[in-house]
Amino acid sequence: MKHVLTPQRYLILLCVMLTASVGDTLLAHGMAQVGPVSLSSLGTLFTALKNPWVIAGILLLIGFFASYLSALSWADLTFVLPSTAFGYIVVALLAHYWQHEHISPSRWLGILLIVCGVGFVANGPPLTEHPIPIDTKHREGAE
Repeated sequence: MKHVLTPQRYLILLCVMLTASVGDTLLAHGMAQVGPVSLSSLGTLFTALKNPWVIAGILLLIGFFASYLSALSWADLTFVLPSTAFGYIVVALLAHYWQHEHISPSRWLGILLIVCGVGFVANGPPLTEHPIPIDTKHREGAE
């Protein structure tokens, strides 16, 4: 049986990619406002949970997790995770234009290499076919 990616499944992969990218960016924005957190100052971590940007990031990452679980129910991990690599470009663009982060040429090159690697993964099927072994002892009619 050939596994085909339907428009609904492409939409799920898009949700995985966007919710992770935007959720991580919102967390970074919120944590930049909160400041450094360490194991010795866990109270700051609880303060961070009151930041609206952190809350929004967490909610989007919950959406990521739900869509990720959905994708993993019909495709291999080795297909789902790489197929969302375009999210690295989304994160870089958000970080550069919204967070005003400097992105060096070597980072851009690394992002480009990761995304190009997705082309190799995208050519394969989303789900690996496993042959069903024939158990001769339990075949119908066999003794």
